[in-house]
Amino acid sequence: MNINQLRYFISVSNARSFSAAAEENYITQTAMTQQIKALEESMGCQLINRSTRPITLTAAGQSFLKDARSILARLDEAMVRAAEASSGISGSLRIGYIKGYERSALSDTLRSFHRQLPNVLLTCYRDTSDRLASGLQNDEYDIIFTWDSTRLQISPEYQALPIEKARLTAVLYASHPLGGREYLDRTDLRNEPLIYMSPSERIDNHGDALFMELYHKAGYQPQIVCRSTDVESILIMVAAEEGISIVPDYCVKKITDAEGLVFVDMRGDQEVEQIDALWKKRNDNVALQRFLSFLKKEIPYPN
Repeated sequence: MNINQLRYFISVSNARSFSAAAEENYITQTAMTQQIKALEESMGCQLINRSTRPITLTAAGQSFLKDARSILARLDEAMVRAAEASSGISGSLRIGYIKGYERSALSDTLRSFHRQLPNVLLTCYRDTSDRLASGLQNDEYDIIFTWDSTRLQISPEYQALPIEKARLTAVLYASHPLGGREYLDRTDLRNEPLIYMSPSERIDNHGDALFMELYHKAGYQPQIVCRSTDVESILIMVAAEEGISIVPDYCVKKITDAEGLVFVDMRGDQEVEQIDALWKKRNDNVALQRFLSFLKKEIPYPN
């Protein structure tokens, strides 16, 4: 068995004719017939029923056709990867991500992509959601990972891919009386001084409006004592017992030594923050297109 025989078999199966398949592959009908016969002999079974017009596949042939197509597809992918690896630097990708997302699975995603395409240079930038949006608009980034508080995705100029729905988590100081709870509701935090984490430096952003709506549904206006886009500063202030905070779980789930802090998940279907990948539709960067194909294949759509 060889690769050409697999290709010929697929051609015959598609065309349902030896002569048509031979013409498609620029060989004689006799040569095509001989190659298929050699394939059948190597497999020890008949793949094509020659007594029908047009020809049909036997049960063995129908089963083998799917595997033959899969083998050739994997071979083609391997050849593309090998060609890219041998060609030196094959592009660059400028990636922006929202503050705090450095503790997410993003690094694992980029590592896997880099292993597949080691000659694509990845450059990463960390910022607030509004500055990321501005950078994407000004072609400073090829793609950004962000909570879309600026609503870029409603513009026809951009395209979005959902990456994950991050559970919101309450950050409490270690001596807080609610620290031993398994879950918390917004109503539990009614009288708590809040160190508010915002995705944006702008106060009138879409993300803040969604958060405020959750407080209003809980029946109160939060007592915000400080507002920040920087999770590290927020954690220090909570540890100092200045107040409590609510942050996406990707900000804290990789912390292994949270001295002075306790993390408790918020309960409720709306207690999530959706992270999207956003890019300009007109961006023709080949590395971006390969990265998008990788994301769509490797990252499950969030529920």
